Amino acid sequence: MKTLKVLLLTASSVSLLFLSACSGGGNQASAPVISPAASSSPAASPSTASSSANHDADHKAGGGIVVESGAYHLELVPEKEGSETHLDLFLQKGDNHEAIPDAKVTAQVQLPDGSQNVVNMTYDAAGKHYTAMLPSAAAGEYKVAVQSDIGGEKVNARYTFKQ
Repeated sequence: MKTLKVLLLTASSVSLLFLSACSGGGNQASAPVISPAASSSPAASPSTASSSANHDADHKAGGGIVVESGAYHLELVPEKEGSETHLDLFLQKGDNHEAIPDAKVTAQVQLPDGSQNVVNMTYDAAGKHYTAMLPSAAAGEYKVAVQSDIGGEKVNARYTFKQ
């Protein structure tokens, strides 16, 4: 009887360890979250859905690709405009998603043809987000690495989207 209790306790402990390991622990914070309206690639599989209720009132309709990095919320909204691609980046901090107006933001973009393009993003105070024009609207997959310097703190995010 004593052996049965020890065996049951051991099996329960191993099961709990297995379940906690499968849940992902703290790694989910940096996983991209894609809202339903965003175009995405199969490689960007969301683990949770983004809710537009969590965004600022003047946030653009249509959603975007979200990355949570520590206390920061980074959301990229790519839009094709003629022969260019308009990139909007909502860089926000905290649970209330307060806009960060004084960061230095650069986007390194790999175009569908494999070429690289670096664009500096400027802050649009009226829209409370960073913006840039990418001189390409070619069909295919775009890979974007956003590098932000927020008062000396580096906050980076990676995105993939298709047009």
